[in-house]
Amino acid sequence: MATFRHPIAIEPADIDHMGHVNNAVYLKWVQDAVINYWRSVAPPGAVAQHLWVALKHEITYLRPTFLQDTVVAEVIAERVEGARAYFTTIVRRREEVLSEIKSSWCCLDAASLRPARLAREIVARFVPPSA
Repeated sequence: MATFRHPIAIEPADIDHMGHVNNAVYLKWVQDAVINYWRSVAPPGAVAQHLWVALKHEITYLRPTFLQDTVVAEVIAERVEGARAYFTTIVRRREEVLSEIKSSWCCLDAASLRPARLAREIVARFVPPSA
């Protein structure tokens, strides 16, 4: 399964009263990472014709993240079912796993804002067929 690596810039505003990245910031990170993954693998026409909205995020926090950390989000597209797509995003500091996020998303037609199924050839670009 292909993994997309998305570098994360930690900003001073991301740090909470406890001195580490606020839990809510992880939502922005996963949303940016998944959308950038889509933009990196989909053809420009598909990117222009489709939008993604998050339906659910389940975040497991394993270790705190700090301002000086170098962090990467690794996005793995798990599967597509109709207009829904399921992703796992792992936030790492080098090899150390900081958090794991399971998320589901709905693909929308950009013009109508209605759920839209992607063509198989587009799905195959970011969710490789099982061996």
